[in-house]
Amino acid sequence: MKSLIVYVSVEHGNTEKVAKAISEVLGAEIKEAKEVDPQALQNYELIGFGSGIFFSKFHARLLQLVTEMPQCNCKAFIFSTSGYGNTNVHDALRKELERKGCRIVGDFACKGWDTYKPFKLVGGINKGRPNEDDLARGREFAKSLGN
Repeated sequence: MKSLIVYVSVEHGNTEKVAKAISEVLGAEIKEAKEVDPQALQNYELIGFGSGIFFSKFHARLLQLVTEMPQCNCKAFIFSTSGYGNTNVHDALRKELERKGCRIVGDFACKGWDTYKPFKLVGGINKGRPNEDDLARGREFAKSLGN
């Protein structure tokens, strides 16, 4: 299955680590969102979309790419890293991908080192995350996608 992982990773590289772990299992191409032509997304059967979470939203570059992508008859999955590490913020991206014709086959989230504003004063939260356990969970998630 021709697969692609599209991600945005800023600050500490948290999301890039997860994207690489998932791509190892899937044998997927991996690209930063700024490197992806939205029209080219039609050439993939499975696409992963991920970024860090900023004020309960995915990074603007990733959201812009999804907005610009044409209708796509593909499977998609969502992944994220954040100070809290949960999937409850995936709904808006899920709805937009479904509106574009994607069938969502799963989502994954884990904690990441977060040094934004008040957290910076105390050296951040979740230092060292995603750790090897988080990345192993990401690999297991990738296996569950049934590539």
